[in-house]
Amino acid sequence: MNRNIIKQGFKTNLADFVQQLPEYVSTTDKQWSVKGFVDVFRNVYTISGDTKIVSKILEIHLFPKVLEFAEEHDYVVVLADHQNYYPDISFVSKRDEGIKFAIDIKTTYRLPDKPHLCNGFTLGSHGEYFVNRTSRKNIQFPYNEYLGHFCLGIIYSRSETDETKIHHLDELQSITSVIRDFQFFACEKWEIASDSSGSGNTANIGSIRVIDDILNARGLFTPFGEEWFDEYWMNYGKITILDDHGKEKKIRNLADFMAYRGHTNIPASSLDGGKR
Repeated sequence: MNRNIIKQGFKTNLADFVQQLPEYVSTTDKQWSVKGFVDVFRNVYTISGDTKIVSKILEIHLFPKVLEFAEEHDYVVVLADHQNYYPDISFVSKRDEGIKFAIDIKTTYRLPDKPHLCNGFTLGSHGEYFVNRTSRKNIQFPYNEYLGHFCLGIIYSRSETDETKIHHLDELQSITSVIRDFQFFACEKWEIASDSSGSGNTANIGSIRVIDDILNARGLFTPFGEEWFDEYWMNYGKITILDDHGKEKKIRNLADFMAYRGHTNIPASSLDGGKR
């Protein structure tokens, strides 16, 4: 089994698949086709703009298409057993159970004052299962059983809506959707990773934030390869060095890590702390 050929084939198929999705989730004026929740009295309650709520409903909305994709390419879809498990979806080949791919559905919004930037993603933990790749802690299958780790990503714009107003079902077409203007992408998660933690004190890998770089998989580690991504995040915050003033500090950026490893040719793009 040539793991790389199989992974590249899956990657190509996934990239082709996501190009169909904007039309599937959008109205003709590029608003989200989901307008709200309907009760038995035909009342429509608009959706909150809360990112967790939007993300969950988008996952539900996309799931039938995900199942179609899996069936077309002879995969079984395995959902995470627990809410905090990685990944959201595991694709397991019907022909060979040793062929598995991890898919996380990631959503974020454009910044209204800087529309070339998004709010960013978290790309999974760099904790136990990432370091110990045979571990089953908080992961559906051990990390090293997956041939590739992918993001199915969604970038959208927020709309101004009145979340307190109740509409009638007859008004459905005139309701302003809470989000609009979708861009979908698919890539390996290391390809859009930054060198900064994605969520404060928790052990999550952060993403880059420049939308054009995300859509073209130009993350901080892209010039160096997945091995550098793995090694950096396995050691994130664990290595102590001396700064220019002789004080101890933990390595939490790629430039320091590469210098520590003796890599002298550090491109300027890796000196910004992953804030691209």
